[in-house]
Amino acid sequence: MAEAAVRHFTVDEANATLPYVRRIVEDIVADYHRWRDCIQRYEVLAGGATSQEGETEEQVALREEVDQYAQRINHFINELSRVGCVFKGFEGGLVDFRSRLGDRDVQLCWKLGEPEVAFWHEVDAGFAGRQPLQPQSVIEETE
Repeated sequence: MAEAAVRHFTVDEANATLPYVRRIVEDIVADYHRWRDCIQRYEVLAGGATSQEGETEEQVALREEVDQYAQRINHFINELSRVGCVFKGFEGGLVDFRSRLGDRDVQLCWKLGEPEVAFWHEVDAGFAGRQPLQPQSVIEETE
């Protein structure tokens, strides 16, 4: 089976996906915090138990809730992948959109709470290398 071509976004194309991407990322971040809360509650309960006792009903319910949140989070991340972008961080809700700047691959970078895609970084630079988009650095349509 042939591999799917990598989608490269223009700034306008990336911004056009934001209403949908934003909703998905909001769900991911919210579920991630719920998932972490369930894990912490499970660990507190498990900390006082012995291996001979096995899991309590409350522990089983929390473990199942942890699994459900993990499945939801994975589903949402896969949904972002189908859009063509890459989820990069649970705490800040970071998303990268593959793009081109001249003859090189770059990432357009968006963070939950930002009104639009206004930053980019080199592929290997990550969030720390974010730079504001300048009029001369706007990625033109490449395909």
